[in-house]
Amino acid sequence: MKKILSIALASALTCSVVMAKEIKVGAVMPMSGPLAAYGQVTNLGVELANKLQPTLKNGDTIKIVLLDNKGDKVETANATTRLISSDNVVAILGALTSTNTAQTIAIADKKQIPVIASVATNDKLTEKREFANRVCFTDSFQGEVVANFAKDQGYKTAVVIVDQSQVYSLGLSKAFDQAFKKNGGKIVKTIKITSGDKDFKAVVSQIKETNPDFMFLPLYHPEASMIARQSKQLGLDKPMFSGDGVANQTFIDLGGDSVNGYMFTDFFDYTNPPSQKSADFVAYHEKETGNKEMNSFTALGADTYNVLIDAMNRCEDPTNSICINEQIKKTTAFDGVSGKITINNEGNATRSAVIKEIKDGKAVFKATVNP
Repeated sequence: MKKILSIALASALTCSVVMAKEIKVGAVMPMSGPLAAYGQVTNLGVELANKLQPTLKNGDTIKIVLLDNKGDKVETANATTRLISSDNVVAILGALTSTNTAQTIAIADKKQIPVIASVATNDKLTEKREFANRVCFTDSFQGEVVANFAKDQGYKTAVVIVDQSQVYSLGLSKAFDQAFKKNGGKIVKTIKITSGDKDFKAVVSQIKETNPDFMFLPLYHPEASMIARQSKQLGLDKPMFSGDGVANQTFIDLGGDSVNGYMFTDFFDYTNPPSQKSADFVAYHEKETGNKEMNSFTALGADTYNVLIDAMNRCEDPTNSICINEQIKKTTAFDGVSGKITINNEGNATRSAVIKEIKDGKAVFKATVNP
């Protein structure tokens, strides 16, 4: 009898091993190139989350297939196509910037493959795209946060410096413009630049002439840090505020003393974890990396993975991309690393934001702003 039971148990175990399968999930990240600082910390969050939860509740194993888009639109398109056509992924995480994420979504939407964006904030990203989703806030919310902060500080005039080559910058600039004017503020000048520009002396001179109460720079860290440096060199001393595009240590390293006092919106602050789950992940990050400081993009990278796994676990067939997408859009008050996340039928997330200020080479938490 014991022998029969042993054979039955062995047979059952063998069966479960055979039935369990490997499911591929794609990730498109700028692991090299000018945006590598964003891609590397975001992908770290995905990797850590996958290490903590490598299997679904049915025993299937999740394999992350990471492709480097080098921060380039064409590379993004190629990577997305390869993930869907060759690797047969059931979903895609990425591709960070709004411009590149829009490219991924355009391709994946036609193939009915869900995309979960970590930090792509442009409002139009999910419009008329059934398989587009995100765990970050939108630029309209982010723009209101900055405009309301400016109002609270008594700032009535602003100069906006916008990168005309970046969808992210154009969208955030527009959102801030509307919210600031609604609050009674005045945009005294909008100055257009292009990614890769390095000489901003003429820009600084224009700002000095208009003498605004503060400057809003919806830019990524390379240009924002150089404008801060050259402003200090030319004696321009005005409060500066950016969005999440400067939310990384590289911005602080590049800006040096010039960015002390610089403020920006962000998604998360590791010194103020919003839940026990969040605090546990921060501790796990320190254990795995030896670094106590955790970037907010790492938190959102982890949240894209965790939201996806939660959705897959609610599907009878976790390889059914249509079901996965439907379940992503039913995400309600999900306890994410970066906070509570609810995703609506349009794929947009309702969540909080934080404001940080750079002091003595560190980004310091100032406040949490709820929707």
